Amino acid sequence: MKISYNWLKSYLDLNLVPADVAEILTNTGLEVESVEAWESVPGGLEGVVIGEIVACEKHPDADKLNVTKVDVGTGELLQIVCGAPNARVGLKSPVALVGATLHPSSSEKFQIKKAKIRGVESFGMICADDELGLGTSHAGIMELDPATKVGTPAAEYFKVEKDQVFEIGLTPNRSDAYSHIGVARDLAAALSTVYKIDASIQKPKTNLENAKITSLKSANQLDLCAPVPCVKLDRGTGVKEVLIEDTAACPRYSGVNISGVKIGDSPAWLQNRLRAIGLRPINNVVDITNYVLHEYGQPLHAFDADRIKGGKIVVKKLADGTIFKALDGTDRKLSSDDLMICDAEGGVCIAGVFGGLESGVSGTTTNIFLESAHFDSTSVRKTAARHNLRTDAAMHFEKITDINATVEVLKRAASLICEICGGHVVSDIIDVYPAPVRGYEVTTTITRLNKLAGADIPAATIKNILTKLGISIEKEDGDSLSLLVPTFKADVKREADILEEVLRIYGYNNIPMPKTLQSSLSFSPKVDPVKLENIAAALLTGTGFSEISTNSISQSKFEQDDALRRQQILLLNSQTAELDSLRTSMLYSGLEVIAHNQNRKSGDLRLYEIGKTYHRQGDHFTQQQHLALFLTGQDVADNWLSKGHKYDFYHLQSYVSNVLTRFGVREYSANVIESSPFAFASRLSLEGQVLATYGQVDRNILKNFDIKQDVFFADINWDLLLQQSHHLHVQFRHLPKFPAVRRDLAMLVSTDLRFEQIEQIAKAEGRKLLREVSLFDVYKGDKIEAGKKSYAVSFTFLDPEKTLTDADIDKTMGKLMKKLESELGVVIRK
Repeated sequence: MKISYNWLKSYLDLNLVPADVAEILTNTGLEVESVEAWESVPGGLEGVVIGEIVACEKHPDADKLNVTKVDVGTGELLQIVCGAPNARVGLKSPVALVGATLHPSSSEKFQIKKAKIRGVESFGMICADDELGLGTSHAGIMELDPATKVGTPAAEYFKVEKDQVFEIGLTPNRSDAYSHIGVARDLAAALSTVYKIDASIQKPKTNLENAKITSLKSANQLDLCAPVPCVKLDRGTGVKEVLIEDTAACPRYSGVNISGVKIGDSPAWLQNRLRAIGLRPINNVVDITNYVLHEYGQPLHAFDADRIKGGKIVVKKLADGTIFKALDGTDRKLSSDDLMICDAEGGVCIAGVFGGLESGVSGTTTNIFLESAHFDSTSVRKTAARHNLRTDAAMHFEKITDINATVEVLKRAASLICEICGGHVVSDIIDVYPAPVRGYEVTTTITRLNKLAGADIPAATIKNILTKLGISIEKEDGDSLSLLVPTFKADVKREADILEEVLRIYGYNNIPMPKTLQSSLSFSPKVDPVKLENIAAALLTGTGFSEISTNSISQSKFEQDDALRRQQILLLNSQTAELDSLRTSMLYSGLEVIAHNQNRKSGDLRLYEIGKTYHRQGDHFTQQQHLALFLTGQDVADNWLSKGHKYDFYHLQSYVSNVLTRFGVREYSANVIESSPFAFASRLSLEGQVLATYGQVDRNILKNFDIKQDVFFADINWDLLLQQSHHLHVQFRHLPKFPAVRRDLAMLVSTDLRFEQIEQIAKAEGRKLLREVSLFDVYKGDKIEAGKKSYAVSFTFLDPEKTLTDADIDKTMGKLMKKLESELGVVIRK
């Protein structure tokens, strides 16, 4: 949120430097993220003065150039070469001196230097409109009033306004400060209570203070049998009837008719106010509504009253699928949940969000109906998100506006329109407010507030702060306070909120640090997920992996697995057309990272991410946590000594095994799978649940991401791994005293047999002595029969109690070979 210092000073008598104001605002909870200088003319016309041409002769070597002598008030004439066709003796014009920096636009600037043009020295530049950023004309140099004093700074002559703009990081709960008056209110409270500077807000006065208001009561519309709240005017022109069909979405609607309006440019002061906070002036009526929005925090909307059919406004919802032509010319399909402002024939505005093309103010508008309403924040937020319209009005309504300010703000805007646009009010103020809200009642005590604050704040200071913030003290009984919180503080409804308001202004820095610290012992769960995440991160980072963090919102079209597609959770109000669902797999967001790096010539990657996937299970939603690993490219870059090796399935398998081993998981079953998104993969299961799936990603999927090299992906069930970590105990063993013995076995096996099957049988048969099983050679070729392959497997045995004999090993190997032959049909090669 941008706040103009000059604008603030129109409500408060301030003599502080902007840096001090920024510090005070930050201490009150309005964090000032930056303070930037702003000038109505870029560069502030520094180094530019008013000069008079006292001599003008043709350039000796250029037909279109003149050599002039210019008086700039220093007592010394400057020689300046000028190519303007209107340069002549006696002309007064802005002169940029040597060293001045000109800003033709906010993005362009150049410095004036001493120059030699066609052999003639030039000591400055006589300026045209566009060169100073004062216009677009370049037909010639500017011609000023002959009575202008020579040497007058151009900034003074053109009345350049300078300002300091605060960029405030407003938190969502501070809707009361979402305006210049709101910020001024906090600033005044802090100055008067903490800094002992007498400061009171002077709100702008209007010439409509005594304007007649026609409300439900005055219009005799309190009949409980009336179908909808309605106010009708029996005199005046323009809109004469306002009905609210949905009072939940629109609890209050106020408006007034103004005639004789002349649409044109706004005065300079108004344009400067808007430009300072980053808004572009449009026309005087629209500029006034924007100005008042940022003054009070209450959105307004101006309709062309002559285009309101039937002189009637109806606040209601239209049928689903209704087409509405918005102010930007776009045909928008409405939802039945969108609140609309309608006339007698149809919708003219999306309530609180965006105007309509047919009813908007144009250059020919002379009569307007000015709206000031209170719309439900949830309704506006959903509609704005549904149509992807993040307007200033919508953002203010989303944070909850002051329901009791609509008429006050309406008077302020109408007064400005009459003053600036030449209009005059031609009707009573219409105010449909069926269920008035007084405020929020809160009861507390001074003792209680001080106890919660941990400080002894004087009662007078507390009451002064509350009063300055607009919180009225309805009743005092001893140190008990009955408070009425105004409706512009929508987030202050409890005792704790009252304390926060007091401490914000009093200053958290003024709360003394206690000399003792009281705390209670807390016991962490046996499994600390954060600690285990750090263990996994340290393990993987130590082996060369880089951690990534990707968006859990993905593109639904990525998912190829039919079962997972049925589990997708689609977003109702996605910010973009592509990001429309919560991810069901960790794969695709990782592939986006790989593609991003590959496109920047970084193709050798080891990546990991701990994140969540989201699934629909019937009417319920679940989330699962995963550890994802990605390998692509080579393990090391080629160099003069050796070449790198491309990552393959077995590299990935070793990393998965390392993670599982580190978490104490050693017993699991493995199965080979061939299903999307893998070309081939292995699935590890534990106690009937999938523990991990890893393999090579299908190249058809990689083509969708324009990835040209193989990618290996592992998806580890992090939730299941955390459960198994209950059994994680560090064990220490002595180094074996007795030697290990290795036996190798060559065998013929079926081509569809997997090594894991041999490994499982070996571990079952040699449980006491067998320490390791390893496949060290595989042969396929014409030297063995078709449908067969040759495995060479090593078995390592060790007895911690004694040296193994040949008889011990032969006995175990004999059992093992018989088991392999009977169950797997292997043929032992002699």
